[in-house]
Amino acid sequence: MNQVPKQKAGPGKAAALAAGTSGLSDRWTVPGVCIFLTVITWLVFGQTLRHEFVNYDDERYVADNSAVLGGLSLKGIVWAFTHNVNVNWTPLTVISHMLDCQLYGTNAGWHHLTSVLLHMASVIVLFLVLKRMTGALWRSAFVAAVFAIHPLHVESVAWIAERRDVLSGLFFMLTLGAYAGYTRHRWSPGRYLMVALMLALALMSKPMVVTLPFVLLLLDYWPLKRFPQPGGGLIPWRLIVEKVPLLALSGAVCVATLFAQKEAIVSLPLSVRIGNALVSYVAYMGQMIYPVGLAVYYPYPGNGLALWKIIAAFVLLLVISVGAVAARRKRPWFLVGWLWYLGMLVPAIGLIQSGLRAQADRYTYLPQIGLYVLLTWAAVELCAGWRHRRVVLGGCATVILVALIFCARVQTSYWRNSELLWAHTLACTSDNAEAHYNLGNAILKKGNVDEAIVHYQKALQITPNSTDVHNNFGNALIKKGSVDEAITHYQKALQINPDYAKAHLNLGSALLKKGSVDEAIVHFQKALQINPDYVNAHNNLGNALLKKGSVDEAIVHYQKALQISPDNMEAQNNLAWVLATTVQASLRNGRQAVELAQQANQLAGGENPIILRTLAAAYAEAGRFSDAQRSAQKAVVLAQTAGQTDLVEQLNGELKLYAAGLPFHQDNK
Repeated sequence: MNQVPKQKAGPGKAAALAAGTSGLSDRWTVPGVCIFLTVITWLVFGQTLRHEFVNYDDERYVADNSAVLGGLSLKGIVWAFTHNVNVNWTPLTVISHMLDCQLYGTNAGWHHLTSVLLHMASVIVLFLVLKRMTGALWRSAFVAAVFAIHPLHVESVAWIAERRDVLSGLFFMLTLGAYAGYTRHRWSPGRYLMVALMLALALMSKPMVVTLPFVLLLLDYWPLKRFPQPGGGLIPWRLIVEKVPLLALSGAVCVATLFAQKEAIVSLPLSVRIGNALVSYVAYMGQMIYPVGLAVYYPYPGNGLALWKIIAAFVLLLVISVGAVAARRKRPWFLVGWLWYLGMLVPAIGLIQSGLRAQADRYTYLPQIGLYVLLTWAAVELCAGWRHRRVVLGGCATVILVALIFCARVQTSYWRNSELLWAHTLACTSDNAEAHYNLGNAILKKGNVDEAIVHYQKALQITPNSTDVHNNFGNALIKKGSVDEAITHYQKALQINPDYAKAHLNLGSALLKKGSVDEAIVHFQKALQINPDYVNAHNNLGNALLKKGSVDEAIVHYQKALQISPDNMEAQNNLAWVLATTVQASLRNGRQAVELAQQANQLAGGENPIILRTLAAAYAEAGRFSDAQRSAQKAVVLAQTAGQTDLVEQLNGELKLYAAGLPFHQDNK
């Protein structure tokens, strides 16, 4: 009787057997897992579609960034590659924001949707790549699920300005997938170039992924098993050589990042930075297990860290590292997961300190995947001999995921608006000047001047030499009518930093209110020396020159402001007013004044009485007196509603001229 020869199980079949599933069950299980991952991700982060922009870099990246607000264009793409945003060179992220503005305008909810979708895609790709490399379906699914909903990742997903994380995260996962495909076949330049391309895209999204070639080398060890023998031997030279071009890409981005962040790098003693790095490594591990009290900003410890904390952190890290090396033969996933965590955090652990934050939740976004793998594989091995291990593991996984979903949903809710975000941060931290400052800004924007001042005062008690706090404290005092006190704070900010353009602008504006025109002009000019593209300085300098009677010079600066920012409503209105009302006939231009005033009125939604007054004057200068009367009459109604009696009186006087077929002209001095 002939026997059918036994076939050797191929890699795919062996992986399926190792996972305890068949190829047939995978056909249905894998899509089911992907749907599950999508659902839990949306369950946590779907609420962000109702969230606002927050006053922590969202303005710099999107809300107040004219280059980004202009939408996607060839000029914008060139700008993204040639400019830094908030001391970061992340051109692909900037381009993604431009595309969002092109599609959605400034609707924050849709910007949030893009971030959620990118994170969702990363979760699914992580699951598929891990399953492909390890053959362990359910373990890969659990790792991806934890990555999807861990509260530490809320900052990366729910913060529009941190689009960098979710975009670089997606390309990070795609790099892993491309690399897994590359290693399964004979060497192919096309497959290798695909790995390099995905890495380049990840690096252009956020430079923190510079350690990705290192991660690929870890994967060579396990689970790809490209080393000559399990758990032993030196790194094969061919594996190092093939990483050289990838390391060159990472190195180039490192140089670009250091150059971009040179102004933000803080000079702290090396011993302080090392101590904080050691403690942060352990703190992130603690937050992974017990994710409560999470905040958007953790201030650097003012009095330094206790020596016992640093020593304890060092000992713990050393013990785990020694254990990982000792277990490398039987448990290679232990070493790979641990080194993944340690290595990927290096760029953000604070050895090169940018800013004065001790740590940040977003830094754990990709590094902690290594710990998820380590703990998941360890749990499965621990329960290997148990009779009801599947029930136990399934039950534990369910409890963990439910708890994480609950915590992450709560944490995400704090990102609904700036005031809630910073109030929560103050509840979770102490001596947090950054939180007091930003909460003060959020409250001031709502018009609660006295409450904002309280937070600025608390911020200055913690950091007396903060130029930003002094500057915004001055802004609050201006709103309160305390001009002299505001000037004192602006001057204090300039004593600390004489090249603070914003303080020069605000000091000039305060002096202009007091009638010190020449002194105000000096500060506006100083602001422009520091920042020639400073739109508000050009506009305010124009106002000061107008008060001095230098109408032609004022027009030049209004025009420069509009060259830099064509949609600047204030500059449009100011220039239109001068072109319509100046007594110097050679400078008047009714047609251009109408065009500018109409643009400003459109931006204001037709509800600003001051702009409507300008539009009326422009219509009259152009000979369109019936239009002038309609605009002025609407302005009167709006001004009466707002209680602006002086403006109502001015408009009524001008209406008499328009009714008589006469334009309104005035000496702008």
